[in-house]
Amino acid sequence: MEIIKVTGSKKEYIGLLLLADEQENMIDKYLERGEMFVLHDDGVKAECVVTKEADGIYEIKNIAVQPDCQRKGYGNALIEFLFSYYADCSVMLVGTGDSPNTLNFYQKSGFTESHRIKNFFIDNYDHPIYENGKQMVDMIYLKRER
Repeated sequence: MEIIKVTGSKKEYIGLLLLADEQENMIDKYLERGEMFVLHDDGVKAECVVTKEADGIYEIKNIAVQPDCQRKGYGNALIEFLFSYYADCSVMLVGTGDSPNTLNFYQKSGFTESHRIKNFFIDNYDHPIYENGKQMVDMIYLKRER
């Protein structure tokens, strides 16, 4: 398993990013200002985009694992890599919808709820976003402190 930083042609990886954020113009808002990492293990298994929000504060804007590779530790490996890569990181944030599977993943990775942005998905997406049959409305921010 190898994690590499992507420094150019980030759009080549858009297909997998769209699994975690299904509207391309929303990805465009953070893709170029963020740093992208791709996890290879006999092919691309997972990707993430991280932005620096302030001194010591980073945000995972997108993290996606190939559907047939989920629940095999790749997402957690990326998160642990980020904490080693960003040595100055005191707080890692991530925003997500109110999906039990996703929230459970982050909680198992050491994240706790920080705050919510009401109606984020309704106000910022051009179509309703559903996960496991449930419409996403509020953005739930989680944080992991070091």
